[in-house]
Amino acid sequence: MTPGGARSFTGVQTALLGSGLLVNLISFSVYPYLAVLLRDRMGLGMDQVGVVLGLATLVQFAGGLPGAALAERLGLQRSLLLAMALQTLGSLGFLAGGAWPAVTIAALFLRSAATALYSPSVRGYVVHGAGPDERPRLVSASYATGNVGVALGPVVGAVFIHDPGGMFAVAVALHAALTIAHALLPREARDDREVIEPLRRALGGLAALPFAVTALTIYLHMNFYQYLSSYAEGRVPTMFYGSAMMGYSLLLVVLQPLITGRVERMRYEYAMALGFGGLAAGALAFTGGNEISIAAGIAVIAAGNSVLFLKNVLEALARTPRSPAVVFGHQRLAEGTGASLSGLVGGGTYQAFESADLLPGFWAAVAAQCLLLPAVVLVLHRRLRRPAMGDPR
Repeated sequence: MTPGGARSFTGVQTALLGSGLLVNLISFSVYPYLAVLLRDRMGLGMDQVGVVLGLATLVQFAGGLPGAALAERLGLQRSLLLAMALQTLGSLGFLAGGAWPAVTIAALFLRSAATALYSPSVRGYVVHGAGPDERPRLVSASYATGNVGVALGPVVGAVFIHDPGGMFAVAVALHAALTIAHALLPREARDDREVIEPLRRALGGLAALPFAVTALTIYLHMNFYQYLSSYAEGRVPTMFYGSAMMGYSLLLVVLQPLITGRVERMRYEYAMALGFGGLAAGALAFTGGNEISIAAGIAVIAAGNSVLFLKNVLEALARTPRSPAVVFGHQRLAEGTGASLSGLVGGGTYQAFESADLLPGFWAAVAAQCLLLPAVVLVLHRRLRRPAMGDPR
């Protein structure tokens, strides 16, 4: 770290944090509206949209595990450069998809694969060489800056969603510029003590409970993130929805650095109760279907996720001896498992409630899962662990 004090960052860390902001800004200018975009371009039903989104998110998140293994071999800087080149090609595909709609799906999967490599690489590089005491702050800063991009993205998308060609042209230019910038990053120094496991042992050292809780967190979170845009369409103005989603991410930016110390010291079970309780309350608020209830629900979910997202990562880092890049790969696999279930299960469930003209019931069903499923995960973990270890914590 630089000598400016405990709160300072190195130049490389600052550049990587800024890169994460811009990458998320580009991605989330379209991601919350993918359901609408696929419907408009491809004429797909919501059940088909759910399958496409589920498979794409599976590639994006679960691909983080082989992405992390590849980053161990290529090096973090080289992996970041390759990921940005693939992102540029993906943005070109989204641009071409206006004339050839099927290219939109190919571009979606290409960008998902690029993200699978980029995410563990950039997070691993941010904490590279940092000690255990520095990691919580760096992880929090990484999430905070990334969420600034996530916050601004939906507002940009709300402006361009009905004429996305301009947005995709800008994305191509930004991704190309970021590719050049990543080529200028220094290659990280290898730790001679670092053991690079073969790919077949990529799952070695997996922290079981953080993995399961992360998968559940993302499964429930993605119900909100993937389907709220369709639910809000016709109920609230598009710009209001985009602004509310920006507020969601800004709340994460503000809250996570403030609560980092408390969350680090908090028992995992207590963090789960706070986090999943917030998700349940937020989902119930969506049943109101108006500006106030949707904004309130988004705010409560932001508070819950501020705890869950941070605690899941810190627990995973603390419970395994593997390198940070591989730990983040494990977490991406968990996120992919949850996200794909949300697409495959959530899309069909949403369509069923929509066909019955009972869409508020979808959010009541999500809220019930937020309360029941975490308890099931804890009970199963304790029962499976007790025969091998005396302490069921």
